[in-house]
Amino acid sequence: MLKKLTKHGNSLALVIDRPILDLLKIDTDTPLDISTDGTRLIVAPVAVPLARGKKFDAAQEWAHKRYGKAFEKLAK
Repeated sequence: MLKKLTKHGNSLALVIDRPILDLLKIDTDTPLDISTDGTRLIVAPVAVPLARGKKFDAAQEWAHKRYGKAFEKLAK
């Protein structure tokens, strides 16, 4: 499959077709690892171990409940 880059503001973007995104289970919330071997651009979903992901989600939820208002004030 040949693709061209698309202008996106001052940057360039690579549009990935839906069938490829579905095959790789990638959506807008999927963290991606972008690397190169010197001649190729390699884009892959970040593999997060399930147990670690669950622990992180639990810690994030706890922090949000406990410090959510402080986070909101810091963001302003």
